[in-house]
Amino acid sequence: MVLPFGYAEPTRAPVEVGSVLIPTSYGEFRTRVFETATGHVYLALSKGDLTSGEPVLTRLHSECLTGDALGSLRCDCGVQLRTAMRAVAAEDRGVVLYLTDHEGRGIGLLNKFRAYMEQDIGADTLEANVRLGLPPDGRDYADAAAVLAALRIPSVRLLSNNPAKADALRRLGVRVAAVEPLATVAQRRNLRYLATKADRFGHVHPAGMALTTAVPAAVDVGVLLGDVRPRDDRPYVLVKYAQTLDGRIATRTGDSKWISGEAERRISHALRAACDAVLVGSGTVRQDDPELTVRLVPGANPIRVVLDSTLRMVPTAKVAGEIATTVVFTTPAADPKRVEQLRAGGVTVHEVPAGPRGLDLTAVLAHLRGTGVESLLVEGGGRVITSLFAAGQVDRLVVSISPTVIGAGVEAVGDLGIALVADGVRLVNRAVCIADDDVLLGWDVEPRTATKPTPSS
Repeated sequence: MVLPFGYAEPTRAPVEVGSVLIPTSYGEFRTRVFETATGHVYLALSKGDLTSGEPVLTRLHSECLTGDALGSLRCDCGVQLRTAMRAVAAEDRGVVLYLTDHEGRGIGLLNKFRAYMEQDIGADTLEANVRLGLPPDGRDYADAAAVLAALRIPSVRLLSNNPAKADALRRLGVRVAAVEPLATVAQRRNLRYLATKADRFGHVHPAGMALTTAVPAAVDVGVLLGDVRPRDDRPYVLVKYAQTLDGRIATRTGDSKWISGEAERRISHALRAACDAVLVGSGTVRQDDPELTVRLVPGANPIRVVLDSTLRMVPTAKVAGEIATTVVFTTPAADPKRVEQLRAGGVTVHEVPAGPRGLDLTAVLAHLRGTGVESLLVEGGGRVITSLFAAGQVDRLVVSISPTVIGAGVEAVGDLGIALVADGVRLVNRAVCIADDDVLLGWDVEPRTATKPTPSS
């Protein structure tokens, strides 16, 4: 094999065993299959001419069965893979090289699960490997460099947050023209994992940059999310809404698009990615038809939760789409035919007791907690938000204020039965962030005595 300039001669060149076109949700990729010198199978998913011109956008993706295939939130691997494929598709030129011998940073699937058990009793990802007598990072990139040579790639723009990966490739003769970040928004479950990447493995901003006036694509929203502490009987509940300067979340006709700017909406999507689930009421579904997925930042989709006491949600609502899991809570009085229709479309429907004028929110939150939801983002509407505040079931509030005045309109929080200012809901531990012209404010909610319930759907 004649190598591009600079590549080291491999002990044994990889053998290309086939090439096929694979259509994906990111477009069609030419997929070349290589058997490496060590006997592993590597997949090169590419678009465009890789052999000439500018440096090639390149992602070396270490195999992660749990993250890539199962969507595990213990790591950011699945999101990184999908983000890399999307980036290559956007440029219409580049390659994602899938490295099948790199599971668990090279320790293999069985040892990775053993390491998970060590993490569950307190170890971070580096300490877990060391406790098992394994290297913190056992990956070798010689086979990857050999495949890049076989692809005739003259130089790469490496999609990675890991400087050590770029250094390893350079030592193997690969021309690394640039290292471009591939940060993902942290999910509460992988926050420690990403922190360990940064603090102990030297990765550069794996969870994105801190919130600033110029909001990057991947942004760390931890300051707004607060200290997530789920209770035994319910998740940590974060209420978030966007309002005008005069305190409206919609006009009197119900229009709310768009109160906030794009930078603020990226932060909102990052908060979705950070939480296990996102919840709205049926009125929001009917009025806005939201998708409730993570689109403006690289991150995992949360479970989508809808409160619908009379089950008016139609199976064609965007929130019922297959891109993410959807759970609808209703009452035993719901139309059985509508229940069957939604379930046939892949929507989970749970019945909970009715409240005085809606659903029993305590039962809803207890059910979510029992199914493993630890953090819940509530995005509306006003009746749901009011019900949660009235029941004393909000842990944190994030409000974005936009420089718009609309006069009469819809308020985020309705009547809580409070007669004295001194009896109002008290907010502490303020956080302030700027997103272009919008201002985001976050506070912890001091516990208070619940008042009478108000409608939840």
